[in-house]
Amino acid sequence: MMNMLEEAIIYATVLHQGKIRKFRNIPYILHPIEVAQILSTMTDDQEIITAGILHDIVEDTDGTLEEIKKRFGDRVAFLVSSESENKYPEEDPGDTWKRRKEEALLVLRNSRDIGVKMLWLADKLSNIRSLSGMYSEMGENVWNGLHQNDPQLQCWYYRSIAEIVELSLNKTGAFKEYIKHVNFIWPGTFDSDKTRYKKYREVSLDGCKLIGKGAKGEVYRYDDELVIKVFNENNTYHDVEQEIALSRKTFVLGMPTAISFGIVSVGDRYGAMYELIASETISECISRDPAQVDVYAKIMAELAHTIHDIEVTEEDGFSDGTENLRAYVRGGVAYDDEALAERCLKLIGTLPVPSTLVHGDFHTGNVFMQNGEALLIDMDRVSRGAPLFEIAGLHHFYVALGEDDPKVVEKFMGFSYETAKRFFETFIKVYYGTEDESVLSEIRDKAAFISYLRMMRKLHKHVDMSEKEKSIAKTYMKRLEELLGRLDTLVI
Repeated sequence: MMNMLEEAIIYATVLHQGKIRKFRNIPYILHPIEVAQILSTMTDDQEIITAGILHDIVEDTDGTLEEIKKRFGDRVAFLVSSESENKYPEEDPGDTWKRRKEEALLVLRNSRDIGVKMLWLADKLSNIRSLSGMYSEMGENVWNGLHQNDPQLQCWYYRSIAEIVELSLNKTGAFKEYIKHVNFIWPGTFDSDKTRYKKYREVSLDGCKLIGKGAKGEVYRYDDELVIKVFNENNTYHDVEQEIALSRKTFVLGMPTAISFGIVSVGDRYGAMYELIASETISECISRDPAQVDVYAKIMAELAHTIHDIEVTEEDGFSDGTENLRAYVRGGVAYDDEALAERCLKLIGTLPVPSTLVHGDFHTGNVFMQNGEALLIDMDRVSRGAPLFEIAGLHHFYVALGEDDPKVVEKFMGFSYETAKRFFETFIKVYYGTEDESVLSEIRDKAAFISYLRMMRKLHKHVDMSEKEKSIAKTYMKRLEELLGRLDTLVI
């Protein structure tokens, strides 16, 4: 009786019969066999290796997932499906290339199955081996025979795959060979250290206290001297490197920043390690003693002034944060009311060209108190922008998030919604140096405008909004309409 691999080889050979590989007149079946061989260097899991033999069946033959499931089981069919692109048969392959690759990468990025990552690496290593050989012979002419003839887009695709699978597979020979081929075709894409054996420090956070949580991950107290920021699963090594680089860059400019001194692996996620001895987040400080909220609001206001006193230009390499506001409008309000979206964009247009450094994720969970000094972490959203962006962020975290459910703020910040609102009020009074209610009311309105734009964008990230979310969206749209009736500029 044939085993699974033998049956898969026969099945694939029949379905790929008559097909040949690009550039070379060789039978196509040699590619899936090579993929299976590469997989066998990483695992002895027969289902993963079988999926390697069958990975192009659905995409390139008349075979179906149902037939694969019936013959080889659910797991093999699932793995094959992860590598099967939507071909958009009614459109030109060149026109849909980037869309197809973005959709496929999203599947890879969101998968927690090591078999999916192994299958992708093996398939792309087989492909880039062939591409690398042809590049040796043809040079830049090699791109003329592909659906995508832009070498930089090809580089983006192959680089993205490496970044996504790196944490799981960086110790394998397949990964190191893959990096060598990428660097041969696109020199300098990766640090050459990645082609040599490197073991990331592996840490466990069992029993460690969660001291902060944000959009990109959580922060844990590892021991008396160290904290570790653990990034979400879809963040790559490159994302972590970029954040650390931004930390160092802003530190040089004068932003009081905690500098990470190492990247670690925490299970299947990356972590950045910071030396923050005997330190606490300001959220922890307020949670322990809510009566001191005004004191910490003043510290945060002074810290904000320190940040916003740093002037930067486009040449300094920081992005324009105003574009984020426009993206909020296009990805949120515009879906429900294009006319209102145009009015929002017009109001955003009253902002001057930004020349101020802003943190972009400024809240008490991202600020540590160490020996009386406030130090920032989470630097991935640092940009050029108006100080109002920071105030709007605080309105978002301390006011808007709790308007429909105060427990959201309480869970995120670790203290009551009433304390959160008091923090915001004290902050804006200290930051702007005023008790004038008419001025404060205007500041609240402008901060709320940006905050609701952000909330609308967040809601529309859900493809199918619940009835509750639709109701909340209507409320936000009404509030934006009211604010637009009162505001003619965002300048403060």
